[in-house]
Amino acid sequence: MQERKRNLPRWLRGLSARLLVLTMFFVMISEVLIYVPSIARFRLMFLENRIADAHLASLALKATPDNVVSRPLEMELLANAMVRGIVLKRQEARVMMLMDDMPPRVDTTYDLRAAGALQLIADAFATLVQGDRTLRVVGRFPDQSEGSLEVIVDETQLYAAMIDYSTNIMKLSLIISLLTASLVYLSLQLLMVLPMRRITASLVAFRKAPENANSMIAKSTRGDEIGKAERELHHMQDGLRAALTQKAHLAALGVAVSKINHDLRNILATAQLVSDRLGDVQDPTVRQVAPRLMQSIDRAIELCSQTLSFGRADEAAPNPVAFALCDLVDDLPAFAGLPSDGSITWRNDVPAEIIVKADREQIFRVLMNLARNAIQAMPQGGEISLAARCDGTAVVVEFGDNGPGLPDKARQHLFEPFTGSARAEGTGLGLAIAKELLVAHGGDLTLLRSGPGGTVFRIDLPGDRR
Repeated sequence: MQERKRNLPRWLRGLSARLLVLTMFFVMISEVLIYVPSIARFRLMFLENRIADAHLASLALKATPDNVVSRPLEMELLANAMVRGIVLKRQEARVMMLMDDMPPRVDTTYDLRAAGALQLIADAFATLVQGDRTLRVVGRFPDQSEGSLEVIVDETQLYAAMIDYSTNIMKLSLIISLLTASLVYLSLQLLMVLPMRRITASLVAFRKAPENANSMIAKSTRGDEIGKAERELHHMQDGLRAALTQKAHLAALGVAVSKINHDLRNILATAQLVSDRLGDVQDPTVRQVAPRLMQSIDRAIELCSQTLSFGRADEAAPNPVAFALCDLVDDLPAFAGLPSDGSITWRNDVPAEIIVKADREQIFRVLMNLARNAIQAMPQGGEISLAARCDGTAVVVEFGDNGPGLPDKARQHLFEPFTGSARAEGTGLGLAIAKELLVAHGGDLTLLRSGPGGTVFRIDLPGDRR
């Protein structure tokens, strides 16, 4: 069956051919629904015409002096009226006006005076099925006078007329269905099928070469659903192409960083050796600064060792330990790079009794990234505050500043690397890395609010359940 479909011409296998066939089919159904009452109406008019012709024949007979005509004239009047007998009934008296030599045997009688629509339809199809009966038809006088007029009709004449009428209706229906289907076919071909072929061709070409701008579908100006689909496809292809280009650049950047990683670690190792020697110096100022310098160099070496971990999506698993969050927050100002002029103040509102169970270095990185972002957002000065509370077995930290707030563009891609930065020269990696580290702990990083009054982030951390 599938092989037979493949052997069909392309136009027969497509959507257009199916629409063409379905349109013809539906038009033919409509014509059948029209044909049923029309054939019943045709039969009624045929019989009413016989009544009218019979009435004229009876008037011709009454015009003679003694209501008698010659036999040849009588037969001619019956032939012109297409009946075999005419009977008039007035005031309960039946008068046989004209009749064949031998009165025929009547098979059935139809009274046109009381026939309903359904009965007329049923009688019409009965004529089409049989067609060789002798009918007695009763009707009113054409001048609406009292009494009735009966005629004897050969059904063969009615049957032949109905067959001719049905044949003409069938021919007309075929012509209408073909014409309608052709117009619908051309309309759908132009409005739907050809645009769908363009969309399909663009999808196939984009799948084969997504980096090629020529494989993208043109932006449509149509206002209907297909135009909307074409525009959405254009936007999707444009976004995917930009994402693929960005990933290619990131891959190239990763290769470049991996080449300098080894040399950078050696340089930091040398700096570490020098800082270790500073620990032996007895100068009070040096002894105060040296521990912070050594901690910074140790963290730099650790971060350098994990340079490509974000790109490989294999950040080191957390090593959770219980520690006081307040002490960690106290260590941050010395490493966050607060301005020496004191224009930015640091407020630690974390209760001393709150204990979290997490990787201390990774939580330090999270808070450090948030602090550096806040400092960069407040070049004119401001305040950074941290508050925390226990929420069941979890700890909720609110990290806020009173800066100008995040722009709308940054909020749309806040935690996406290289797209969520609030600064033109930023990369957006700080928030992306912070969220990834918190999710690895079973927590989360979300934006509570941001506006002219400042920005507040919410950090969810696991608490110490002991």
